Amino acid sequence: MGGTLKFGLIGAGRIGRLHAENIVRHIPEAELIWVADVVEEAAAKLARELGVVRWGKDYEAVLDDPEVDAVLICTSTDTHARIIRDAAAAGKHIFCEKPLALDLGEIDRALEAVEKAGVILQVGFHRRFDPNFRRLKEMLAEGTIGRPWLLKITSYDPAPPPLSYVKVSGGIFLDMTIHDFDMARFLLGEVEEVYAAGSVLVDPEIGVAGDVDTAVVTLVFESGALGVITNCRKASYGHDQRIEVLGEKGGLFAENPLPHTALFADEGGYRSAPLHYFFMERYREAYIAEMKAFVEAVREGKVPPVTGRDGKIPVVMGYAAKRSLKERRPVKLSEITG
Repeated sequence: MGGTLKFGLIGAGRIGRLHAENIVRHIPEAELIWVADVVEEAAAKLARELGVVRWGKDYEAVLDDPEVDAVLICTSTDTHARIIRDAAAAGKHIFCEKPLALDLGEIDRALEAVEKAGVILQVGFHRRFDPNFRRLKEMLAEGTIGRPWLLKITSYDPAPPPLSYVKVSGGIFLDMTIHDFDMARFLLGEVEEVYAAGSVLVDPEIGVAGDVDTAVVTLVFESGALGVITNCRKASYGHDQRIEVLGEKGGLFAENPLPHTALFADEGGYRSAPLHYFFMERYREAYIAEMKAFVEAVREGKVPPVTGRDGKIPVVMGYAAKRSLKERRPVKLSEITG
């Protein structure tokens, strides 16, 4: 489709606000014309700030507007699948934050609705669009290190989320590690088996809520390569996101970007800038790039870089990790999908 792509935002919380601001400020090929949120004042406030004249609390009004070409679904996880089905039925293209749903059957029904309607769906795995991680992917594809043998993903948050969120998030594997599961597939292809270990070391209340806050997951890829993901809900020094890959010809490394590269030195040694503390700062460029990619996919009618299937498989991996942790054994993905 040609011309400016007109968006309706559904969900005016933290991530919805970020996407809305990026569209308004950084993507001239797109225009935000609707803001909806169940908290009507939140929708009104964001709309006023961004100069959007249409706002309300019911997302159905967004879907009923013939001027809306695409929707951004940034609501709570339990609403994603239903809104995807409704948006597809209304003929709207869809960008949906992860996860698509916590129920695999719900995901399948949503994907069936998208396929039937012939609309484009992109899932919000923003880390694929980080410049450093994308370059890793390109170098792997170029054969820089030959056949990959080992993948290590380090992913630590600066502080745990509120307990109210932990209780409804599906747990660390479906909330936090899900990004690392997607990155593992993005870099080295399909995963056959996972083995997870976890502990409650950061906050005992997370354990009371039935989750762990520190975890290690090993992966066996279909290629025979191995992977390890280390997660923790708290790293006092900031948002720590690193990747390394070892292969037959050498290694690839993606380190944390810093706010600046200036160093201070004295008798105590060298000191650099601290890490970005918050994921929205760490991945600022990635969020803009992923939305530009969605706009391009819709305007050119091509497959988006993160498909519905890409959205489903990390959820399958999350459930395999949960089963592995509970049963203390490796779990094949086929046990979950079967």
